[in-house]
Amino acid sequence: MEKKRIHILEDDQEIRNVIEILLKEEGYELQLSSSFADLKKNIQDAMPDLFLLDVMLPDGNGAEICEDLKTDIFTKHIPIIVMSAQNNSEQKAIDAFADDYISKPFDINDILKRINDQLARSADKRTSKA
Repeated sequence: MEKKRIHILEDDQEIRNVIEILLKEEGYELQLSSSFADLKKNIQDAMPDLFLLDVMLPDGNGAEICEDLKTDIFTKHIPIIVMSAQNNSEQKAIDAFADDYISKPFDINDILKRINDQLARSADKRTSKA
């Protein structure tokens, strides 16, 4: 079975490191970005199976980036989980077509479960279309 690739867009180095260690231990392949510009460059090399997006970024808003990805023909099928420490971000994430929302601080086991759920759901959709 091929490794699933997760793209993490998070400008906080410590949070990015925690998620990176956790997901590598679970056997995921990772793409890491700290800005929207990085993300755009990185996905030209390889598309991920899932995006994990922070809301507050130096060069954009994760909810707006989510909407961009969800309305783009090449990325609209990829599940997106939006993360934020802001209370009002969940509705913005839902409005931007996010597949899930995680509030910070997050529980490590919860984030893992949500990622696995979204990847499984995405695989089910592909199988049912085939």
